Formats: sequence, structure tokens, C-alpha cells
Amino acid sequence: MDSNEKKSSVYSRTDTNKVVMNDDEWRKVLPKDVYHIAREKGTERPWSSKFEKFNEVGTYYCAVCGNPLFKSDTKFESGCGWPSFYEPISKSSIIYTPDNTHGMNRNEVQCGRCKSHLGHVFDDGPPPTGLRYCINGVVLDFDKAKEAEKKYNEEKKQ
Repeated sequence: MDSNEKKSSVYSRTDTNKVVMNDDEWRKVLPKDVYHIAREKGTERPWSSKFEKFNEVGTYYCAVCGNPLFKSDTKFESGCGWPSFYEPISKSSIIYTPDNTHGMNRNEVQCGRCKSHLGHVFDDGPPPTGLRYCINGVVLDFDKAKEAEKKYNEEKKQ
């Protein structure tokens, strides 16, 4: 979700309380594309996310609730067509659930705060974890690192 889009009423980058809402409530506060991925466990088309080839320095948040999910330095090019990371920000930022749909045995990853579907985790990632968190970009929000941006702008002036 774009940072300039209207956020839901539960969106907060500082509140760590769990978010519990029913589907009707979610439907009212989320854009259709975000609702489909986050609440109906949809999947965006590969290579369609603006974050797939995105290399800014900062933090990725859940676009649904604002929960911090990944730091940009854990993002890597996996070639799978979705933004990929090798490690979440914290153990509590992600929930893991079995996903046996479509004739596959996978591990779904959900937001640790609002339980929105984010994507899946696979064991074919790079060191140091060996994991690849394959995440739908439409459920990601991004904030550029302030210090890095400030330093860059200062060096640019010189």
C-alpha cells in the first residue's frame, strides 16, 4: 500500500496491541486489493509489486496495521517474483501457520499483530537463516530510514 494512501483506523507503527476485527469490519477499512490478499489469503501476480526491485534503506511494515515486519538489509533478490527477506524484525512480528492448500505443504506467514496473510516462508534462502520469506508487496508499507536519508541529503549538498 502506498504511504500516501489513507490508512485504516487500526494502523499504528507504535501500538503493539493485537488487532481483532471481523471480516465485515476489515472490508470497510481496507482497499479491495489489500483485503483480498490480507484477509482472503490471495496472491498478487509475480513481478507486479513495486517492492520487488525496490532497494531503498528503511523498514517494511504491515500495510494493514502498521506492525514492523522486515528491515531492508534483510531483503534479497530471490528471482521468485515477490519481495523476499531472510529474517523478520522480531520473533513476534510474524506468526507461522501450516498451509496445505493447492496440493502443497507450505508455511504461511501472517502479521503478528493483525493476523493478515503476508505470504509464505521457504527453507531455500541465503545465510545466515537459510529462509526466504516470500511476501505479497500489496500488504507491505515502507518507511525510508530517516538517518540514511538525512546523511544522503547532506552529502549531496557538498
